[in-house]
Amino acid sequence: MPVGAVVVGANGVVLAREGNRTIELRDPTAHAEILALRSAAALLGSERLIGCDLYVTLEPCVMCAGAISFARIRRLYFGASDPKGGALEHGPRFFGQTTCHHAPEVYGGIGEGAASSLLKRFFAVRR
Repeated sequence: MPVGAVVVGANGVVLAREGNRTIELRDPTAHAEILALRSAAALLGSERLIGCDLYVTLEPCVMCAGAISFARIRRLYFGASDPKGGALEHGPRFFGQTTCHHAPEVYGGIGEGAASSLLKRFFAVRR
């Protein structure tokens, strides 16, 4: 699963690892972040992932940013920025809005070159 999301618990253990499955599941909400948050929440038995960190390939969209906020993710790390669909550094800058319930610490551009290359290859196959 080249384009994905990983939730890591406060103890450093990987709780969930998911990839984007919108086409496979015919579900517009099946972004990697959403699926990983769902899996980690089910594993922990809580909708709050307090103390957990999320690592993603691409800057999250507004839907995923909302889910990250509601899950109370501690830190978010992402590789490539997304000028077209991203909601953190681009678009609505979700975590900076007064209506945002919780804003994690955000670290962007982690391995950006590798993440961008990976995404280009991933989407070339899809299109």
